[in-house]
Amino acid sequence: MLKQERQAYILHQVNLHNKILAVDLCQHINVSNDTIRRDLQELADKGSIIKVHGGALSNSFHKGNLLPEAIYSHAKKQIIAQKAVSLIKDGMFVITGGGTTISELAKALPVELNATFISGSLTALMEYAKHPNIEVISIGDKVSKASKMSIGPDGIMKVRQFTSDLCFLGINAIDLHNGVSDNDWDVVQMKRAMIDSSKMTVCLTISEKINSLQPIQVCSLKAVDLLITELPADHPLLKPYADAGVRIL
Repeated sequence: MLKQERQAYILHQVNLHNKILAVDLCQHINVSNDTIRRDLQELADKGSIIKVHGGALSNSFHKGNLLPEAIYSHAKKQIIAQKAVSLIKDGMFVITGGGTTISELAKALPVELNATFISGSLTALMEYAKHPNIEVISIGDKVSKASKMSIGPDGIMKVRQFTSDLCFLGINAIDLHNGVSDNDWDVVQMKRAMIDSSKMTVCLTISEKINSLQPIQVCSLKAVDLLITELPADHPLLKPYADAGVRIL
């Protein structure tokens, strides 16, 4: 793979997942750590990514530039958000993770909705706080700069005090054999607690992440009650998941 192709691939992965690990890039592209380190530095020097120890972060998400034109696959995430909103009823307790799709969900909540939203995501909490009629509960603990989410034992303990009607998770990867997966150990622990504390788990993802895999399993496919993408529910890409027992919206 030529350098230009390699760096285009790296930039795409960073935008897709908001965060990428150098060790994963080495395996996927089959090049040395030194090569990846140089590529990351060159992309950072151009202002395309934020280089951090062990990998890189999305430039738009982590610099707070969440204007529509800066959000990867923004139109698709709006479609997903509208589908997700249809599940929320007055009086529900809803717990959510973080990420740009969850932020779009927060922006799409109807003004008349009366519900309680629980989250440790800084960006989601800012959006929920603008809503005139919902109650907002913040999960406080150490903040992960990479995910802009609360992580740690105190936050997990607080999550486990609730029994939520719905858990909305923006996910990094999902496949038939490994279920939902991520690349951040601390965030995974928080997501697992959210799933365990909820009556229904709803995963939100653009279809580009379907049939992809990250290093750490969040949950098996059996733990996913509902999968929402921008695609029609009967799209062939989603049929194997429906066949495995996951409801598709």
